[in-house]
Amino acid sequence: MANFLDFERPVAELESKIRELRHLSSENNLNIADEVGRLEKEAARLLRQIYGRLSPWQKVQVARHPERPHALDYIRAFVTDFVPLAGDRAFAEDAAIVGGIGRFRGTSVVLIGTEKGSDTEERLKHNFGMARPEGYRKAQRLMRLADRFGLPVITLVDTAGAYPGVDAEARGQAEAIARAIETCLDLRVPLVAAIIGEGGSGGAIALAAANTVLMLEHAIYSVISPEGCASILWRTGEAAREAAEALNLTAEDLRRLGVIDRIVEEPLGGAHRHPDEACRKLGEALEAALLSFRGQDGESLRRRRRDKYLAIGRRGF
Repeated sequence: MANFLDFERPVAELESKIRELRHLSSENNLNIADEVGRLEKEAARLLRQIYGRLSPWQKVQVARHPERPHALDYIRAFVTDFVPLAGDRAFAEDAAIVGGIGRFRGTSVVLIGTEKGSDTEERLKHNFGMARPEGYRKAQRLMRLADRFGLPVITLVDTAGAYPGVDAEARGQAEAIARAIETCLDLRVPLVAAIIGEGGSGGAIALAAANTVLMLEHAIYSVISPEGCASILWRTGEAAREAAEALNLTAEDLRRLGVIDRIVEEPLGGAHRHPDEACRKLGEALEAALLSFRGQDGESLRRRRRDKYLAIGRRGF
């Protein structure tokens, strides 16, 4: 892994030493397996120590890690026969939201996800995962398609929020998000959402008003970004760390508050260190969630989903 976060520096130094020793061993035919093994154990111990006590602000950094798996990575990992579907049938295609039909562990499903992109070219193409109204209208279209054909819906959420540009506002951004939430709540098929990185504001909830909401261990989910909150309350983005502490945006906070249903454990050191294992664990959690709805009728699914969100509002924080 090339990109280390600031708080991972002790681990970065150890892993650098391990690489140097392996290079020396291959060049000089030295037997240094014992020393390499000792350093690897120490690096793993440090990782467990660091990731066992991450602060909310550090969780924000992990959730935004550029090497963290994105929606398309998960789709490629556990979906077969995926057929992408594009366009909102009204204005345009929005690459910030990807979607289509595929087969998930033997079951035909509709998948929708916010995609950030993995390199500069892809990030520009996908607008860094910040969708415009046409993206949310495409999501509505795909959810209605799933409802019509009785297909479960899986959504993968990873967005800093909806695109805040003037053109998006002019085309009805708020209305598109509200209609997407309404469509989520109206479905008569199972809807399972997974927060895989950032779950930012209405741009996230538009795809996450689900029967079951899963959240990766080091993902975040909040009404506003820490920087945005800091600029409003402290009048400076430099207070983002304090804002992250106050926002209750970690998976542990949100499960305690009843906003999410299950935390999906990440590999040691975060999903960006072992993306294949992260994909496997999320796939297993999604499969378990879908199986729990087997045999339930559409009206019951719809009613329980609506009751769930009404209960969150009544609970009081």
